[in-house]
Amino acid sequence: MTWTRLKEVVETPLSGLTQPTRSDWIFALRTVSAGLIALLVAYALKLDHPQWAMMTVFIVAQPVAGMVLAKGFYRLLGTLAGGLAAVGITSLFGANPWLLVSVLALWIGVCTLVSSLLRNPEAYGAALAGYTAMIISLPALGQPHIVVDLAVARCAEIALGIVCAGVTSRLILPKLAADAIISRLKRSILDLAEYAGGAFSNGDPASLAALQRKLITDAQTLAEMRTYARLEAPSFATRAHPVRRTIGQLLWALSAARALHSHRRPKNAALIPMRSELKAFVGELSATPGALDDTGPWVARLDAIASKAREMPDLPNDNGSNDTAEEKVGTITRLTIAGDFAEALKQVMRGLDALRSPVSRKSSERGQPALVVHRDYQAAWRNAVRAALATLLVAAFWLTTKWSEAAGTVILVAVVSSLFAARPDPVQSAWGFFTGTLIALPFAFLVGQVALPALPGFGWFTLFVVPILLPAALGMANPRHVGVATAFAINFLAFLSPHQQMIYDPGPFFAGSASILVGILIAIGVFIVVLPADPWVTVERISQAMREDLARLCLHERIPRRSAFESLAYDRINQLMPQVQQTGRKGDPILGGSISAVTVGLEVLRLRHAQLNSAVPHETVESIGNFLRGLAGELLFRRPGEPQTATVAVARQYAASIAQRSDRLEILQIAASLRIIAAAMEDYPDFFAKGRA
Repeated sequence: MTWTRLKEVVETPLSGLTQPTRSDWIFALRTVSAGLIALLVAYALKLDHPQWAMMTVFIVAQPVAGMVLAKGFYRLLGTLAGGLAAVGITSLFGANPWLLVSVLALWIGVCTLVSSLLRNPEAYGAALAGYTAMIISLPALGQPHIVVDLAVARCAEIALGIVCAGVTSRLILPKLAADAIISRLKRSILDLAEYAGGAFSNGDPASLAALQRKLITDAQTLAEMRTYARLEAPSFATRAHPVRRTIGQLLWALSAARALHSHRRPKNAALIPMRSELKAFVGELSATPGALDDTGPWVARLDAIASKAREMPDLPNDNGSNDTAEEKVGTITRLTIAGDFAEALKQVMRGLDALRSPVSRKSSERGQPALVVHRDYQAAWRNAVRAALATLLVAAFWLTTKWSEAAGTVILVAVVSSLFAARPDPVQSAWGFFTGTLIALPFAFLVGQVALPALPGFGWFTLFVVPILLPAALGMANPRHVGVATAFAINFLAFLSPHQQMIYDPGPFFAGSASILVGILIAIGVFIVVLPADPWVTVERISQAMREDLARLCLHERIPRRSAFESLAYDRINQLMPQVQQTGRKGDPILGGSISAVTVGLEVLRLRHAQLNSAVPHETVESIGNFLRGLAGELLFRRPGEPQTATVAVARQYAASIAQRSDRLEILQIAASLRIIAAAMEDYPDFFAKGRA
């Protein structure tokens, strides 16, 4: 997840409006103040490039204190790694300019590869390590003896900015990640209730799809915010497990609600009271102000609903007919899904209580699986080759033409082609960066080349700069403008290059500015021309990975933990979302199919556990095994457009025969799992097929 997206989901709903909120003003004033403090300290320490200290404050500025600490920490690590790489590479290859830039381009490619396989903020640190080496090494070209001094100065300037940003974000009216997690989880519960209410009432499909996307994004946000909260306060570690577990329960509830919506027509009178009770519950939950201040009554009601759903209903008399068996299985199937929804929502509410009322003792559950992430190795290698090739070609142009200002172009190509490589739409991200940079140019010229040479001093600097940077910081607080506003702020300071002695010298100013703008445009051109990314290719790779996950559930000798599967599934879905959004409405079946894949996986796990139940007849155990092998084959080998194999028909046949042989609840629930899997695959047949037509 990108920093822009993360900021969007942790900010309040009002942050997207034109008028800044109180939280926006606090963030803006805090950021500008921290930047001025960093610059003043850099002046006092007589650092070579004091603007880097102030720029760093705006680079790491985030709405939540833990996010600032995380981004600052990985920026410091990336800077140190890049500084060490610059010293090593320059010391070994500094005598040969061509060899030096070739090795630097290779280093940038390696760092881009690593960055593309990681997530923010780790990914940011890896990308930074790449282009930091370029920023330090190029000025030392031809004089490698100064590279150590350049690396030390750069690290000192960055560290100063990080310290100022971190201290102010934590001490001045902080917005804490722990509070943001609780607020976001409460909002997610209400969103889930709204989604379920719409699903049970045949609501607007577009609104339901938007809520579904938001809930998936929030699940990933909760996982990331957990890391930030632990950076704010190590004591939050005792609540790490409830956050992780609650994420899986949230996705489980969403999956169950979606299944109830897709198959909402009851076949039996036993289903009508259960559906009405759930509909009334979620409607009341959504409409009650402060409903989640006390979850006790809600949890008790959900527990009662879930228990009722697990009871054996009144079933039609068994006359041995297929219609009777179908009706029995249909009833148990829908009751099972309803019970799953109630149980999952109950567990999410308990997770909320665990976060609000932490305990000092450690959780009795040990060895919980880490959150698994999807690694797109093909995309990572593409990004690495693109960044290294672009950097090398522009560096070759610089060495050939000996145009001194082209060094800035080389650096910007390295920065943009690496930093934005893993974004869902790198061209759009880079263009926003270019737009903010271009807007910053006239402001920097007026302040740096006209005003400050005539009126020098830190007081005048503050007077001129604050009215410009404060609106920029307000823009950074607004998710709609954060990309352009951040680019404006940091490049305004880069163009301005504030020193204690400011002079009028427009020649170098415009030459350096032109090199930066050209570098960004070249990087955008590289994204468009060199190995352009097709979102559908990425979508298919992730979808294929989800099908392979399901096949492993069917075939692997060891049955994985439910929480491990949920963790992997929601991560894959979260990776699908930004790619699917680029495809418009055509991508909705893919997202719907991915949610259905969660349902299929959970039912496969139920069947696997049923195989171990000694009360289940041997014949039924063999039927389950045959079905799972057939399901795995269909997931791995059938292609879109090809007729479905006998898997779905077999699932329905097995379900009917099981229902005819026994009226025991645990046996009928096996039949229900088979029916749920068959229904999900019928709803999204192409998603559960290999490759695209």
